[in-house]
Amino acid sequence: MKAIRSPRSGVLALTLAALLLHTTPPARGSDPGGAATAALALPDGTRVLRDIAYGHDRRQRFDVYVPADARDAAVIFLVHGGGWAVGDKAHRNLVANKLAYWLPRGFVVISSNYRLLPDAGPLEQAGDIARAVAHAQRLARSWSADADAFVLMGHSAGAHLVALLGADPALLAAAGARRPRGAVSLDSAAMDVVEMMQAPRHPRLYDRAFGRVAADWRAASPRHRLSPDALPMLIVCSSRRIDACPSGRALARDAAALEVSMRVLPQPLSHRDINRELGLAGAYTEAVDAFIRACLPVPRPARRPETNDPAEAGPSG
Repeated sequence: MKAIRSPRSGVLALTLAALLLHTTPPARGSDPGGAATAALALPDGTRVLRDIAYGHDRRQRFDVYVPADARDAAVIFLVHGGGWAVGDKAHRNLVANKLAYWLPRGFVVISSNYRLLPDAGPLEQAGDIARAVAHAQRLARSWSADADAFVLMGHSAGAHLVALLGADPALLAAAGARRPRGAVSLDSAAMDVVEMMQAPRHPRLYDRAFGRVAADWRAASPRHRLSPDALPMLIVCSSRRIDACPSGRALARDAAALEVSMRVLPQPLSHRDINRELGLAGAYTEAVDAFIRACLPVPRPARRPETNDPAEAGPSG
């Protein structure tokens, strides 16, 4: 740590330390899916399907949350963060408030795991998510969901993976997935992996994830894979960080030149709270919800749940 002297490097190191602190990996042999969500107050009638396999590896699993009144439901597909090395689909910061908000509004919510470092690098991880999306789309009718109304959403490392797939939907098509309607990237500074890795000082976490080969950086860089066929994207970033919003704006500028709709939504929240507070009542959640609904094939008007909604209680400690 003493070798990192610049303010920029110090902030990056603290950000990544906080990221890993709040995405503690589950112990081997544990049941993180059941334990982490056991205390969630899900809406009445919610059907939960855990650990649906989309591959042979034990990490290639996703959970599905189906509301009681699902009918041709749109789908929010969640991808957890954790520095490409840790994390879990059932982490409370990832799922709790999002389930409380979108399930009563008729959305099916899926949360997926994927292989982690060192077993799989970021590009392979994106391939895992693409396969998970394809498998979920094949099963969508069994949950009364619409396979053509998927929106991807990821946080941190998961935000990078979602942005990578959104920038180059050919990665999704190669796995047999239909084109999702849009993507929501929650606070990633890895939109331009080449620039990030060429910085004189950067956290070692990036070296472990992306290695030292420039071709590998380009292959895993949303900005370098950006195509005219890219998905509409909402790039949420913490204005408390020095790297996330500039990285997102650079991607959005390139997208605009290709006539692809990408919008940056800065928020005065920490990296953790960008994830945790989405779903609580307020302008932030409303903006994300409005983007999602505008992406859908038949725009769904916002509707308030008929029963008491935990998300309407406002932020809690």
